[in-house]
Amino acid sequence: MTDRGLQPQDPVLAARQAQRLKKRYRKERRFKALGMSAVLLATGILAFLMTSIVYTSIPAFTHHNLALAVTITSEDVDVLRDDQGEITNVDANWLGFVRKALRDEFPDVTNRGEKRDLYKLLSIGAPDAVQDAVQADPDLIGQTIEFSLPLSDDIDLVMKGLINRYLPENERLVSDRELVWLDKFIDEGRVSENFAIQLFVNGDSREPEMAGLQGALVGSLLTMLVTLLISFPLGVLAAVYLQEMAPKNRLTQIIEVNINNLAAVPSIVFGLLGLAVFISFFQLPRSAPLVGGMVLALMTLPTIIIATRASLASVPPSIRQAAMGVGASRLQVIMHHVLPLAMPGILTGTIIGLAQAAGETAPLLMIGMMAFIVDTPTDVTSKATVLPAQIYMWANNPERAFVARTSAGIVVLLSFLLLVNGLAIYFRKRFEKRW
Repeated sequence: MTDRGLQPQDPVLAARQAQRLKKRYRKERRFKALGMSAVLLATGILAFLMTSIVYTSIPAFTHHNLALAVTITSEDVDVLRDDQGEITNVDANWLGFVRKALRDEFPDVTNRGEKRDLYKLLSIGAPDAVQDAVQADPDLIGQTIEFSLPLSDDIDLVMKGLINRYLPENERLVSDRELVWLDKFIDEGRVSENFAIQLFVNGDSREPEMAGLQGALVGSLLTMLVTLLISFPLGVLAAVYLQEMAPKNRLTQIIEVNINNLAAVPSIVFGLLGLAVFISFFQLPRSAPLVGGMVLALMTLPTIIIATRASLASVPPSIRQAAMGVGASRLQVIMHHVLPLAMPGILTGTIIGLAQAAGETAPLLMIGMMAFIVDTPTDVTSKATVLPAQIYMWANNPERAFVARTSAGIVVLLSFLLLVNGLAIYFRKRFEKRW
């Protein structure tokens, strides 16, 4: 009697098994190839998108300035002094000083049309540089000082090659006379390319070369701060109660179903809720980070609650049983054992919720944060806008120079999100506990 397991296998059956094994391996290799192709395709699309955005944004990070000698005549300047004789304010026609300096460079420019084209060489914000310098140092009054003044957006685009100067005059935004004057300054070495600090220190403006992101950046930070301070503690406390303490009855089931449904509600609905409740009923200030943060907190709460509950449920029951076995109360078990072990998952859900909220525009549109606001907000009740809204408004602007500004805003927004997510990941790793 022989062991059937040791008997030689039927050649036909062995061939069939070998064929099936080869077929299975082929399917596995095919699946791996498809998976790798999907990853490479997604990575390629993302790389192409990011490269395109970064390449388009490059012109926005630099701007060309003109070195121009401006005479600050003392008889045209009003100096205000206090009782002690200290200078409190300096007022003058700063635009007139700049325009006179341009006319002195080209004495042959006499008629109104030529003067209008000559003035187009410089940005409308050029007099601000003269004003700031004189107010900072009143001793400049009565002197001729060389200032580095920003060129206009069209002239700047010519310098960057984004406007073809060789096109017929009727097909470009810059006249032949402007090009001749510009070439004179270039030949004299008075045109320089500098880092566009205005992009980060100025608020919004109708002029592309003067438009900046400072107001939107501060508004986004204040809005996200309010969102975090409201949504994180409320979301975690609600999730802990529902998962660890609440009785399992019909009422809690209804609450859980509604929380899951709220996570799928369109964001604009939360904006309508904020408009009706926070602004119309409670009379909170419109276009303020306080209201924007409260609206985004309502939108973020379901995400945080769902992620927190899933993280709490992933903690092994043995942790709870061991803690109770040594005499810990239910609250001590939650606060000292369960919650610290679940914190990485909780922070992950918070990161996802805040990242989604940081890119929202629809709910903020309803409460007035999609507005042209020049000033930088100083607190959560000041009028403000946010980065996504700023980018949207720049994208709809017909000025060609705003194209690069829009891409630069996207780069700044992505950098802001990466920074916030990086900090969150750091703190998650820092406070993570393993078992």
